[in-house]
Amino acid sequence: MKNLIIIAFACALFSCANCEKESTTTFPKDTFIGSWQLLSSEYIKKDTIISNVVAGQTMIKIITPTHFAFFSHDTIKGVDSTAMYMSGGGTYHFKGEKYVENLEYCTARQWEKHSFEFDLEIKGDTLIQTGIEELEDLGLGAENMLLVEKYVRIK
Repeated sequence: MKNLIIIAFACALFSCANCEKESTTTFPKDTFIGSWQLLSSEYIKKDTIISNVVAGQTMIKIITPTHFAFFSHDTIKGVDSTAMYMSGGGTYHFKGEKYVENLEYCTARQWEKHSFEFDLEIKGDTLIQTGIEELEDLGLGAENMLLVEKYVRIK
């Protein structure tokens, strides 16, 4: 009888361990934690692709175990009319297989307190982030578009 109880307990623990593994994401969280340099950013609307990368600007994204932040600025050190700086950050979580950024702080204040849902893919040292950007909800007068951003890991 004692052995039967031990076997039942072991089976229960084993089945719970399997349930926990099935509910996690398809890749370990630590595979995307780090610093990333933006390579490309494109809005896709029907058959049209609009590049969101501006010549003379650079952007990095930093992802920690609990937060993310991004920083973008011109590469000419702010010396003419093309000078710009933008930053933002907040927390993130997983909703099933989706990576969801909760933007808490941003120099574009109308974007604050919004959440953005993405699919993440890692290919070698490249992070690909894909999701619908709900521009209408932000009062920007444009319709929602698919956003595809590609980053390379900063070593």
